[in-house]
Amino acid sequence: MSFTVAIVGRPNVGKSTLFNRMVGYRKAITDDESGVTRDRQYGISEWNGKVFNVVDTGGFVPNSADIFESEIREQVRLALNEASLIVFVTDVTTGITDLDDAMAKELRRSKKPILLAVNKVDNSQRLYQGQEFYGLGFENVTFISSISGGGTGELMDAITDCISEEEAEFEDKNAELPKIAIVGQPNVGKSTLLNTLTGQHRNIVTDIAGTTRDSIHTYYNLYGKEFLLIDTAGIRKKNKVNENLEFYSVIRAIKAIDEADVCLLVIDGTLGIEAQDMSIFRQIQLKKKGVVILVNKWDLVEKDTNTMKQYEKAIREKIAPFRDVPIVFISAVEKQRIHKAIDEILKVYDNTQRKISTSKLNDAMLEEIEKYPPPTYRGEYIRIKFITQLPTKVPSFAFFCNHPDYVKQAYKSYLENRLREHFDFSGVPINIFMRKK
Repeated sequence: MSFTVAIVGRPNVGKSTLFNRMVGYRKAITDDESGVTRDRQYGISEWNGKVFNVVDTGGFVPNSADIFESEIREQVRLALNEASLIVFVTDVTTGITDLDDAMAKELRRSKKPILLAVNKVDNSQRLYQGQEFYGLGFENVTFISSISGGGTGELMDAITDCISEEEAEFEDKNAELPKIAIVGQPNVGKSTLLNTLTGQHRNIVTDIAGTTRDSIHTYYNLYGKEFLLIDTAGIRKKNKVNENLEFYSVIRAIKAIDEADVCLLVIDGTLGIEAQDMSIFRQIQLKKKGVVILVNKWDLVEKDTNTMKQYEKAIREKIAPFRDVPIVFISAVEKQRIHKAIDEILKVYDNTQRKISTSKLNDAMLEEIEKYPPPTYRGEYIRIKFITQLPTKVPSFAFFCNHPDYVKQAYKSYLENRLREHFDFSGVPINIFMRKK
């Protein structure tokens, strides 16, 4: 059993800065603008030999009609339900506000242990001012400065004092799971897809492009299938990334591609594959990640009997020469072909792990090379004698020959295509290396 700590409070009191300090690195986006954190952000913290989960939440604003603030309220309540302990963060520089009072009333309904953290206390005068926060009626009060780290050790001590030995036994079961990143342009339905896959309201979903800012990790375990989903902020064209905030979001999305084993490139079926979709596809290809293309909003596309075939053909022409990619037409809202998408994801993941024995590899490929040998170069015959798979994370193959430098890219592409014909590497980039025998 693992212990979970939820960090809550009104906007702009320093919750995400405290979260980053607790997990030990800059995971959550922080900014002077209020309302930066929208979805729940998860991390793992260790203190005094005890390991526990930490959940960062958006700023709580009661009774607001704003679409984001009402969604954030729901996310905060979900986090409170998940939590074993709640850290209520306030700001000493403003004193107790109406929003703090409203948050305190919300928390009093909870039966969970609550630690009040008065933030931005970085001198003796502010420590004196902070005494008024005892008026909120919470027994455990800690004075901290999350940006400098002052008092955070005492807060961590108070948290670990509440963790029993059984709850402290934490094993990160997600470490060895396949990691699947959901990437694409803003407003193509990535968060809706994640919510549909998991069957819960995990992420805030609105029709406003750019709702998701951080990369969100979600554990999936349904129908005997288990993996980790990473939902990311939409990747926009460079000239549209104006704010610092959007810049960090794009960086998070690209880092999610780095972290993933397989990327789900979600495109909008009503728009077709656009230049920015191609840019993201090339980024995935460049980083040698497995890929599945999901054409979302297929329920909104006018169709006849050949629409899907023609659409798929157009996509494969655009993504050439790497055409061997699964393409699934889905509707995240209507839940069309969601199970097929999951099957393709796991097939591609298996393909990234595929190891071919040297004997099978040579039996198949030497025959293909004999049928169509490499062209001569300046009168020199090129003879490939032996092939082996290299022990790398990305499927990589070494072809041993007498003149490796003379083998051109066109022939390497031929070898790659024959490998794909004989062995299933659908959705996975392949590396071909020519080596001196």
